Amino acid sequence: MHQEWVDAIQDDWPPVWAVIEAARAASGEDMAAFLCWLGVRLLECHRVLKDTGSLYLHIDHTAHAYVKCLLDGIFGRKNFRNEVVWSYKTGGASRSNFSRKHDTILFYSLNSHYAFNLQKEKAYTKSKSRRPGIINYGSGNAEFFEDKEGVYNLVNMRDVWDISYIGSTDIERTGYPTQKPLALYERIIQASSNPGDMVLDPFCGCATTPVAAERLGRRWIGIDVWEGAYDLVAQRLNDSRQLLTEIPPEVVKLTDPPERTDYAETSPVPDLKLKAQREPEPWEKLSRADITRILSAAQAATDGVVCAGCGRELEREFMELDHITPKSGRGANHILNRILLCRPCNGRKRNHFTLIGLMAENKKAGVKWMKDEARAKLTQSKAAKWAEWVRVNFGNREYRDFIGRL
Repeated sequence: MHQEWVDAIQDDWPPVWAVIEAARAASGEDMAAFLCWLGVRLLECHRVLKDTGSLYLHIDHTAHAYVKCLLDGIFGRKNFRNEVVWSYKTGGASRSNFSRKHDTILFYSLNSHYAFNLQKEKAYTKSKSRRPGIINYGSGNAEFFEDKEGVYNLVNMRDVWDISYIGSTDIERTGYPTQKPLALYERIIQASSNPGDMVLDPFCGCATTPVAAERLGRRWIGIDVWEGAYDLVAQRLNDSRQLLTEIPPEVVKLTDPPERTDYAETSPVPDLKLKAQREPEPWEKLSRADITRILSAAQAATDGVVCAGCGRELEREFMELDHITPKSGRGANHILNRILLCRPCNGRKRNHFTLIGLMAENKKAGVKWMKDEARAKLTQSKAAKWAEWVRVNFGNREYRDFIGRL
């Protein structure tokens, strides 16, 4: 875990942080840490995903409920498309519960314009072939076929997929502990992309995504922290039995992380007239903890800290850090746009109101909410002056001494 991950989620994605806090309360610190670790990666996937693209996330029962809520917070519940159940048969059974023989794949898009190619599956009937030797025959408006399993027609694919697990003698088997079958990945890639499209797997592990994408004529990028991932990708792509071609593709290995494109002097896509992002100044990178300590000193009173929204004086533990102009209104994360509010004021402000809007709402509610308007405004002024002093003096000896005293 890194503090900067937590700060980024708390500052920019309050719904995601709420899910992590709920998981912490229900399942403990380990689950909260896992969701932070996964969350920052999903946020980056959301950032780079094409408008017509989709995200598929495989998860088992241990974290499925939390990850579903996490994705709702990132992509929006309306962009949830399917919960695909991958059903399989493996050895082993339990005497104390139903045998766990399925995993879940969560399918999301950025919007309603995502690419989707409807897939078909076999639906077997109880009928017996009335015309031996004829494989394809019609019955009403449906077209029926016959194979060794019986008579079937093709119907739109359901969200329950019966796909066999990789057996011990299967040519796909690599020994990688979490390897998934090619048939599973091919079905996903066929449904949500077209030949020539780019497929990204940020956890490509044993190379199943690269192989499946290559077989289906897609471009692909695989990322993995495991040092052996590249060798396994190259090995599997040189296996004509898996790739279905005698000519292996060229695989480029990159070990240095790519340059960031979200901070740039000029927009990386000028034709789209995007607003160029600049690299933040050092003082703009203060952590939430540092900002909270500085504003606690700026808003301090005789026996506690004064809320900048209602003027109440409370213990520091009852104060929460918030934006003056919310992120939804293009507010920044740096100290010039941060303030300490009591919990009731922060709950009322949420991510909708500016600080001025909160004050107006508090005044409408009367003394129940607005305890001392003059004191609240004075506190806002003190906080702004301290924040400006930090901006001007950041990094010099006077600032370091000041932080040391805090």
